[in-house]
Amino acid sequence: MRLPCILLAALAVEVATEASAHAQNYPWCANFADGAGVNCGFSTYEQCMATSQGSGGFCTKNNLYTPSRAAAPARRRARKHRLRKNF
Repeated sequence: MRLPCILLAALAVEVATEASAHAQNYPWCANFADGAGVNCGFSTYEQCMATSQGSGGFCTKNNLYTPSRAAAPARRRARKHRLRKNF
């Protein structure tokens, strides 16, 4: 009886600490022929076409794509002391 309780507790901890899944966010979608599906996992149009052409499909822009925010440029620190001039 003790072993099933320990296993159940370990499983609960594993599920609780599991990282959440994030949807992929890419600008191009491959639409495969004959309704075989859609894959919106392409960074460039060329990548998308290389994949979808083999099945007779086509590529479209992903309407749900939102570009990631670029990091703010690093600020230069102000000098605390003047540079010494050699005379």
